Amino acid sequence: MNLNIKEILTAFMVLFAVIDIVGNIPIIIDLRKKVGHIQSEKASLIAGVIMVFFLFLGQSLLGLIGIDVNSFAVAGSFILFFIALEMILGITLYKDDADSGTITATVFPLAFPLIAGPGSLTTLLSLRAEFSIENIIVAVFLNVIVIYIVLKTSSKIERLIGATGIQIIRKVFGVVLLAIAVKLFAANIKMLF
Repeated sequence: MNLNIKEILTAFMVLFAVIDIVGNIPIIIDLRKKVGHIQSEKASLIAGVIMVFFLFLGQSLLGLIGIDVNSFAVAGSFILFFIALEMILGITLYKDDADSGTITATVFPLAFPLIAGPGSLTTLLSLRAEFSIENIIVAVFLNVIVIYIVLKTSSKIERLIGATGIQIIRKVFGVVLLAIAVKLFAANIKMLF
């Protein structure tokens, strides 16, 4: 195993910023009010399994349709860029149907697509182009732990840092994510030419 603390920390921060679990606390609280109880353990575990599954299967799917990881990473950098803009500017570019129908809120929309959504799945494959896979898996595992803690204590966190604190955190991570998107684009665009 080739564990690298710097790679793990970078991958963790990128995923943490994309997943934006702290910024999603108001959505989580709203879901709790609508459906009652959310199973924090189940939501965290399902999101983690989806992310690891996609980390391994995603590259094979890309190969099947003839797309290399560098091209996907460049495309992923654009998605990260737009997610960062949403976080920084407080706008919504991507709208999703929030109606969960008969499926429990623990799985949909919480585990997928709120936690393990298009942004985090694209990010995983983008990270795979730059970091070793075991470091990314550790970063996913660490994020799942943070997700579980945040889900378990979401109402306490909201009371503690308040709406303004959540907005500040979103903007700070938005700037970090924007810088990472630019770096990811620059590193992978060279490989295409």
